Amino acid sequence: MIPMFNAMIETLKANPRKIVFTEGHDARILEATSRLVEGGFLTPILIGNVEEVKANAAKGGFNIEGVEIIDPATYPEMDKMVDKMVELRKGKMSAEDCRKALSKGNYFGTMLVKMGYADSLLGGATYSTADTVRPALQLVKTKKGAHLVSSCFILVRGDEKLAMGDCAINLSYEDSVDKEGNVTLTAAQKLAEVAIESAHTAKVFGIDPKVAMLSFSTNGSGKGGTVKLSHDATIVAKEMAPELAIDGEMQFDAAVAPEVGQLKFPGSPVAGHANTFIFPNIEAGNIGYKIAQRLGGFEAYGPILQGLAAPINDLSRGCNADEVYKMAIITAAMV
Repeated sequence: MIPMFNAMIETLKANPRKIVFTEGHDARILEATSRLVEGGFLTPILIGNVEEVKANAAKGGFNIEGVEIIDPATYPEMDKMVDKMVELRKGKMSAEDCRKALSKGNYFGTMLVKMGYADSLLGGATYSTADTVRPALQLVKTKKGAHLVSSCFILVRGDEKLAMGDCAINLSYEDSVDKEGNVTLTAAQKLAEVAIESAHTAKVFGIDPKVAMLSFSTNGSGKGGTVKLSHDATIVAKEMAPELAIDGEMQFDAAVAPEVGQLKFPGSPVAGHANTFIFPNIEAGNIGYKIAQRLGGFEAYGPILQGLAAPINDLSRGCNADEVYKMAIITAAMV
């Protein structure tokens, strides 16, 4: 286990947490749960049919002795949960609609977090990202001051750690307008919020964030595309979080190579030394982190969801048990 995780485990030992797994029957979830049981620093809750979950654990040889398994079909507090969900949905879903949704692990697990029964949630081993994020947005919702949910990947290679966002949630950034056509939130404000949230996530992993707002232009050298977005978002981010080291817009080489950074962006506190990278859209972000992972030899952890009122994270459907185990530690440590 790399030092980053050892530090998180020590935090969890001192601060007991419960984490919900929405797909309790899945062998990868059960193997990770068995490791958590052995470690004793985090309390897992499995959602699913009790007999099926136990049978699958026995089949795989996974020890889940003492782990709480909750079946939505037999949950004694379901009526109370339905009433709460109807209240949260504010007329958008009937009691019948809510009961049907809560029969599924993603909605049921999210409501356990919302009602304070658990501290965090990890899903997506079989659910899509949308099926993990949608209940979170509808029920847990964004935290105070946040306007959108975004994501961040942490990349680790030896002692080197980097943060990259947003690589999984927001396709692009456009102004939000009301019914009268007035701009209520600009695209630049949205990207600036992603930058600040990613910096905060980086800190959780022991990274002292130096945030580069990436583009194909450095400090006004280019025009068009998303250059103005990255430039304007840099200005907004500096106003929102003056305590953070944020600069841009800049090209990737100017962000990471000191000789290039100081040539193209002289005097910048970030250029040449960046460790937290903010992409102008999901295409650049998703491609970028995968290049670092596959060609750069980095381990990628994420997507780590940002902006929600409680830690809820999404797994890749191609994940393995080790990834589930590590993402559970990360998720719980973000409480």
